[in-house]
Amino acid sequence: MDSTLDAIAEIFSWVGFGLGALVAGIALVMYLFDGTWLPTRGVLEDAEHGRIVRWFDEDGGVNEAHLSHEQEKALAGKTMADIFYRRGGRGRMRLTQGSPAVRAVAFLALGLVALGAVALVTSLVLLFARG
Repeated sequence: MDSTLDAIAEIFSWVGFGLGALVAGIALVMYLFDGTWLPTRGVLEDAEHGRIVRWFDEDGGVNEAHLSHEQEKALAGKTMADIFYRRGGRGRMRLTQGSPAVRAVAFLALGLVALGAVALVTSLVLLFARG
């Protein structure tokens, strides 16, 4: 029975650290591909196909994007909003500087590494408890 607990703790530590490192690498690649998002102030207007937001980019160009349903709910009743636009991209904006997808994958990586750490500590406690 003791060897079974040792094996389970060992497996969870390897899986936690190994998958955690792999998922952290994926999160890093996602972060790098996400690009740079700069803050600006956008003007909200009603259009025939929903609400749009217009803003000036760092080069002085005018950009516009249609709001998604979630963005419309978050900005309901506002005529101006703080937004983030992608440097070098036309018509791309969001309400948060960091990507929610990157954040979710990074939290998954942290959870897996934490699982590996807990399994390693459990393995060490079992090792010294028997000795």
